[in-house]
Amino acid sequence: MSDYDKLDAWVDAHFEEEVRFLQELIRVPTDSPPGDNAPHAERTAELLQAFGFEAERHPVPLAEVRAGGLESITNLIVRRRYGPGRTIALNAHGDVVPPGEGWTHDPYGGEIEDGKIYGRAAAVSKSDFATFTYAVRALESLRAQLRGAVELHFTYDEEFGGELGPGWLLRHQLARPDLVLAAGFSYEVVTAHNGCLQMEVTVHGKMAHAAIPESGVDALQAAVRILNALYAQNAEYRKVLSQVPGIAHPYLNVGRIEGGTNTNVVPGKVIFKLDRRIIPEEDAAQVEASIREVIAQAAALCEGATVDVKRLLLAHPLQPMPGNKPLVDAIQQHGQAVFGVRIPAMGTPLYTDVRLYAQAGIPGVIYGAGPRTVLESNAKRADEKLELDDLRRATKVVARVLRDLLA
Repeated sequence: MSDYDKLDAWVDAHFEEEVRFLQELIRVPTDSPPGDNAPHAERTAELLQAFGFEAERHPVPLAEVRAGGLESITNLIVRRRYGPGRTIALNAHGDVVPPGEGWTHDPYGGEIEDGKIYGRAAAVSKSDFATFTYAVRALESLRAQLRGAVELHFTYDEEFGGELGPGWLLRHQLARPDLVLAAGFSYEVVTAHNGCLQMEVTVHGKMAHAAIPESGVDALQAAVRILNALYAQNAEYRKVLSQVPGIAHPYLNVGRIEGGTNTNVVPGKVIFKLDRRIIPEEDAAQVEASIREVIAQAAALCEGATVDVKRLLLAHPLQPMPGNKPLVDAIQQHGQAVFGVRIPAMGTPLYTDVRLYAQAGIPGVIYGAGPRTVLESNAKRADEKLELDDLRRATKVVARVLRDLLA
C-alpha cells in the first residue's frame, strides 16, 4: 500500500469524526459585525487539544480590535515541526458575515441533509479548519520521516480585511512560513485574485423645511449626481479586461446608503459606501486616486454641498508568484487523482487573506473544501452548505500535498 493509499484510508476511517469537528465549529457564532470572535478561538483550541495539537493563542489588543470595528480577536497558531526544511502554513478564517434572512436550516446548527452540511461558514471557511487539521493528522499517522514543518494559522479578520488576522501575525513576526495554502474550493487552485477598495462617502448639505426647499441644500440630490458619475464608470471598466483566467474586469458597487431625517425635510446629510474591485493588472493607489477624482468632479457641480471621503479598506490584488509552483503542481496532480477531474490554476474575483502573505514575500495559493463556484455554496447567502464528499476528498488532496512537500 502506497503512502497515498494510507492517507486516503486514514481520512476515510476518521471522516465521521472530522464532520463532528466541523459541526462544533459551526455551532459557535462568529458574525462580523459585531465581531466577537475570541470565544470561537477558545473552542477551536479546546478541540485541537484533544488531538494533542497545542494552539498558541495570540489575542489582538482590544484597542486595535475596536478601532477595526470589531469586539474581540484571538488568532491561533499550531506548529508541527518535523525537522529541518521549509515551513508550510495552512490558513483559514473563522469570522463570517451575519446569516441574514431566508434560512431553512439553523445557521448555527451544522445540520446534515442529503450529504450536505448546512450552516454559516460551512463552506467559507470553517470547513477548512477541518480540512487542514485532519490533513495534518493524516500526514502524521504515516509516522514517516518528514522534513520541515506545518503551521495551522486560524485567524479572525478576513471579512474586515485581514489586517488583524494574518496581517497582525506577520507584522508581529509570530509567523514566517515559506509557503502558504489558504482556504478555498476543491475544483481549482487559485493563484491570483482581485483587490478591493471600500470607501465611505459623506455628502453634506443643509436641512430645510420641504415647504421652503430653497432655504436648504439637498444632500440627496448631490449624492445622486455623485452616484451617477460613479456608476457611469462601470461602462468604462468593462473595456479593461484582465489576462488572468477567472477574472473579467473591474467593477464598482454601492452597497449601502443612508441619510435624511423625515419625508418633509430636505436631507442635510447622506452617507453611502462603495466597493471597487481591482483586477491584478491595476495599481491600487491609482484606482483610489481615480475614484476620488470622479467624486470631486461631480461634487463640484453641486452648489452648496460638500463631501468627505474616507477609505475603509484597501486590499491589494494577488498576482501569481513563481515561488508557488510546488504547491500548484502538487495540488493539480493529487486533485486530479482524487477528484477525477482536471484542477485548473486560475484567478478569482474575490479577495482573500493570501495577499497579505504575498505582500510579505511568501508565495501562496488558495485550495480547500468546496464546490466549483461561490454561488453553488450559498456563501454569504441563506442556507450556506458544503458537500461532505468535497470535504472528504479535499482533505485527502491536502494530506497528499503535505506528504510530497515534506517527505
